Amino acid sequence: MATGSGKSLVAVRSAEELHAGRVLVLVPSLDLLAQTETAWREGGRRGPMIGVSSLRGEEASFPNTTDVDELVEWTRGLDKVTVYATYASLGLGTLERAHARGLPGWDLIVVDEAHRVSGRIGKPWAVVHDNQKIPSLRRLYMTATPRLWQLGDEESQTGAPGELVASMDDDLEGPFGSRAFTLTLSEAIDRGICAPYQVVCVDVTDIALQAAQLLGAEGRSTEVRGARLAALQTALVKASSEENFRRTLVFHHVVKEAEAFAAGLTDVAAKLHANDPELYPKTIWANWLCGDHKPLHRRRLLREFAAGIATDGTVVEKCYLSSVKVLGEGVDTKNCDSVYWADVRGSMPDLVQAVGRALRMQPGEGKMASLVVPVLLGPGETADNMLTSRAFGGLARLLEALRAHDARVVEALAQQQAPSHVRGVQSRSWSQEDDTAGGSRTGPGLSVPARELLKFSTPRDPAALAAFINLRVLNPEHEHWRRGVEAAALYAREHGDLKVPFTYRVPAADDQEAKDTGWPASLAGFPLGQWTADARRLYARGEMDEDRVEQLEKLGMIWSHYDVAWEEGLSAARGWAAEHGHLLAPLDATFQGAKVGIWLKNARAAARKAAEIEQRRAEGLPVGSSAGAMPDERREQLEDIDASWCPAWPVSWQRCFHLVRTHLNTGAALPTTPGEILRQGEDLGRWVQTVRHGWEQLTGVQQWMSEQVLGITPASEDEKPPRPPYAGRQMGRQPDRRPAVLRPRRPPQRPAQAHGDRTHRRRPEGPAPPRSMDQQPTQQSRHTDPRTSGTTLHNRHAVVVSGTADTARRAPQVRTSETPPLVSGVSARRQAACTLRSRRFDRAQYEEPG
Repeated sequence: MATGSGKSLVAVRSAEELHAGRVLVLVPSLDLLAQTETAWREGGRRGPMIGVSSLRGEEASFPNTTDVDELVEWTRGLDKVTVYATYASLGLGTLERAHARGLPGWDLIVVDEAHRVSGRIGKPWAVVHDNQKIPSLRRLYMTATPRLWQLGDEESQTGAPGELVASMDDDLEGPFGSRAFTLTLSEAIDRGICAPYQVVCVDVTDIALQAAQLLGAEGRSTEVRGARLAALQTALVKASSEENFRRTLVFHHVVKEAEAFAAGLTDVAAKLHANDPELYPKTIWANWLCGDHKPLHRRRLLREFAAGIATDGTVVEKCYLSSVKVLGEGVDTKNCDSVYWADVRGSMPDLVQAVGRALRMQPGEGKMASLVVPVLLGPGETADNMLTSRAFGGLARLLEALRAHDARVVEALAQQQAPSHVRGVQSRSWSQEDDTAGGSRTGPGLSVPARELLKFSTPRDPAALAAFINLRVLNPEHEHWRRGVEAAALYAREHGDLKVPFTYRVPAADDQEAKDTGWPASLAGFPLGQWTADARRLYARGEMDEDRVEQLEKLGMIWSHYDVAWEEGLSAARGWAAEHGHLLAPLDATFQGAKVGIWLKNARAAARKAAEIEQRRAEGLPVGSSAGAMPDERREQLEDIDASWCPAWPVSWQRCFHLVRTHLNTGAALPTTPGEILRQGEDLGRWVQTVRHGWEQLTGVQQWMSEQVLGITPASEDEKPPRPPYAGRQMGRQPDRRPAVLRPRRPPQRPAQAHGDRTHRRRPEGPAPPRSMDQQPTQQSRHTDPRTSGTTLHNRHAVVVSGTADTARRAPQVRTSETPPLVSGVSARRQAACTLRSRRFDRAQYEEPG
């Protein structure tokens, strides 16, 4: 159903029609949980209502709990009860445990914003599809943004090969079943359920912002961000005054910018009002919200926003509420008549959900929703640069999202109604033109639905607008394709690759570079950098034809700079390993100028993060962001070079282990004397001596590797060097050469006291001298095995103990029945270092035959 069309009311009516007594309603957030309970009660739902959430006291008007036993007790014996829960209760297993402890099944489960439970079938939220764990007679999935998945989708590539996905196809046998009802946005508007809307494009030419950009300031610098924020504030107040909308939600992606935007709006409005009191508002209300704000605070601000009354009781003319990822899915923002994007980012479903905040209306309200997109023109750019300017990317993305839900009107914009030489056609004047019956076109211009959809703050050529819709919205890869390929071929011929900077444009005909490289005049000014970036985006989304992919690959197209950087680093690592026999490079290691040591250090950090995510997912815990985690494919590439590349202990220890083992494989004796054998800058004899003397500091696996593989035995107490006396005695024997006036006064010596045949001297008062190592008290944690002193134990872990993959051998696990496992590390199909998989190792493979 279209966003803002009343899915909650439909769910209430469905429950009543199905005579569903026990109903479970799942929503994505706490704010939506409280709002949904109110909507169901106002919609006529009766009976007890319980929440499975952390809401307490004034935050909710109905009882809430996260205790499994309490939930079972509250619902015991109730034939009619409605339970509201967030998806977090699925991820934490609360509902699943409640059913295991006797919670009866449901007559109906309503899954609101159901696109959240699509995708990989193994993720925690997807348990709602499992009728064995969450039993129910019926399930009703509701969403405004259905998502279709296949195994090749980007998000599903993190799963294992052959992993199932839950796609929202119209499939009776699929996880979501067949589609029962569809209400498109166009139909909802025609039936008066949702408000009609207009897209307002505000062209912003800000001198301060362009000056900062011309001076070379970084895009995220304080100067550029401040100038950009000021330009956006002015554009919003001007647009709301000219288009006469009063309640505006402003969407940001950075919390600090949302706060600063709201804080500065009052001053901006005051300055504009002073210059033109008749046009601009005298009093405004501006505030902001983010996910850290408490539910009570959010609801208070939403009430003030809807009423147009400030906290002190002042009635204001206009209200502006900035937010960061908190007013998206399903949140009811009453009286909102406009949405303003300070950043047009996020997925298509996110954009559509944001649009829905303005489309909600009461029966007979008759409002017009405004979707406002600011276009911050760069230095030298004008409104005529719609086809090539990056500034219009936000407008194109919003229209692309709208097209998925209202294709009829958006596609009407693509009809070219006038020759390209027509200028000065401004959207505000279109409504004043005479139209024939039925909305037909009269003369140059656009059709009535198209004219009502899109407004610009400056005149537009209808032909240029039609080209923009065709090339950047409907067929974004279809325009100047030949020009782009031609420019890419010339660039690749000149530079040897297609690593084109985003800001690169083909030089003008009179430019010296154009003369030197032979750039044709027909390509002058062509935005090749943006063209290649658009091509990568389309390729990543699977929207580029195979023949065009092949064309670009023949030219040496780089689809991902990250992939190229990885391949270059992997190639250097492979070369370094070929020279040294392992991949345990020191931090300063290089290969043909590439910093292999640093690259491997970063790779190990990424591998360990991937292991942590895998472990948390296996335990059903929240995973969080996977940014920076290493994919399995890349980990396997490194394991193919050296299976022990990422040990659980210091890399230097594993490197010396490998070098000593390689030395022994030549038939030589174990080096035991420092300075005797040097390999790759490592003193093998000193390392062996360190291992023997520090045997107690090794993990159980390291001890086993040292003893069974290398034949190293722990040093006896007689072999260990004597421990130095504590520092106090050392200092006491040193002569004090300071002047007498600088020497500290010593307390007088007390006479010795005799006790029997022994004489004792009292120690001076004050703190006791430090104990020697053999006097230190020992404490053994319950998580420490005596055989692995100093090592935290983690089970299901194994360690590769050799060098490169062709000679890799594995050490057995050392476990006790009362302790967690030995070492933590990175998962690996080949039993690599720090694997998360539980497998046993055979000691015999490391023992000599016979």
